[in-house]
Amino acid sequence: MRLGHLSRLALGTTASPDRTGGAFFLPRFEPNRYIARPMESSSLPGFREFYPDELALRNHIFAAWREVAATYGFVEYDGPPLEPLELYTRKSGEEIVGQLYQFTDRGGREVALRPEMTPSFARMIASRAAALPKPIRWFSIPQLFRYERPQRGRLREHFQLNMDIVGEADPLADAELVAAGVDALRALGLRAEHIVVRVSDRRLISGVLGTLGVPDEGRLQVFAALDKMHRESEEWVRDRLGVAGADANAIDRILGLADATLERLSAEYGDTHDVADAIGRLERFFAHMRAFGLEEFVVFDAGLVRGLAYYTGTVFEIWERSGRLRAICGGGRYDDLLGALGGVDLPAVGFGMGDVVLAELLRDLELLPDVSATVQDYIVCVSEAERPLALELAMILRESGRRVTYDLRERGVGRQLKAANQAGAERAIILGPDELTRNAVIVRLLESGQESEVQLDSLRVSGNAQ
Repeated sequence: MRLGHLSRLALGTTASPDRTGGAFFLPRFEPNRYIARPMESSSLPGFREFYPDELALRNHIFAAWREVAATYGFVEYDGPPLEPLELYTRKSGEEIVGQLYQFTDRGGREVALRPEMTPSFARMIASRAAALPKPIRWFSIPQLFRYERPQRGRLREHFQLNMDIVGEADPLADAELVAAGVDALRALGLRAEHIVVRVSDRRLISGVLGTLGVPDEGRLQVFAALDKMHRESEEWVRDRLGVAGADANAIDRILGLADATLERLSAEYGDTHDVADAIGRLERFFAHMRAFGLEEFVVFDAGLVRGLAYYTGTVFEIWERSGRLRAICGGGRYDDLLGALGGVDLPAVGFGMGDVVLAELLRDLELLPDVSATVQDYIVCVSEAERPLALELAMILRESGRRVTYDLRERGVGRQLKAANQAGAERAIILGPDELTRNAVIVRLLESGQESEVQLDSLRVSGNAQ
């Protein structure tokens, strides 16, 4: 392009020749259109941004979860965050289905972001069940998504510890899993005065409903109503129980289950085989918890049924004792799900423990990890002449396992030491020309201010000389 063309463009004229000698038109140059402006946006409601201190807490929780899972002999797995919509509409229950992030993908498939892990887990187990030694102990920490109203302890995404035991129907498997859940919380500093595990059994409640004349086809509706008893009005619950097929007398007795003990249920309904069998299983479960030394953490709660459609037996939730927060953990036995999804008839029990409520509880109880000391060594150069040595020493210390940083541009010693304190460093290693003539450096312990002259070779060898 000739100089004249450039001049016309600079002056805002619009005509310029194309390759054929004709003209095409350019928009008038408007400098302000191309100046970068701050984005006027924020994260979506119910979704989190993890700044370093929040991420440190998340990693602290994950580390405790992984450590406890390993001590119980569990191995980690993961699955896809996007699944066929049908996986959830068939087995997850109406509450979760109503909260799905669902859409049609570019291949015309109806899909959803995973709202829970159990259906994916069941499919994965079913596909390789014959080759896996039993019982199977797997855990995962997936990110899950549900479209619901954000509030304290509940967002539209969260991470969750999932632990499952597959291939064992004995109540000891249920107790083992609950013990692992309790220990995952004890590892974070929570004790029996902080948390409680509420336990029941759907087989027990189903047997009671049968005695009260509630038809089989209405029992899932009863479970759904009982699961919302503490969130909805009594009138709403009564209406749902009536729709499920319960008469007025049955409704009164169902509502009275919330305060029932195992002894009372045994006295009133124990002559029914299903009820007696379920009570026997629960008694064995509580005996195992006593043997674990965890009896003070667990209580029987006949009003607990859990909302998911696939639970078949033992159900449990872990709550903060004051009741200020939502449940920290929920789970139970789902002996039919593997067969429904993959044709493999294996009993299974599992739970999910969310990070959002747990993080709130740890904050309330001041059980947060100390994240202040992220740097161990801060190398200070008295002049730029020491820069090559500083870089060499930094790499030596890092290779020895130390966390090391330094100023990225030339500044005075005082400002470098201030930066070292702001970084939370344990010590400053000061490279000065006078000391280096003696092959030495000054090491200052920043908390106490104590200084000592240290031979440079000793730092090169161990990285830890004081």
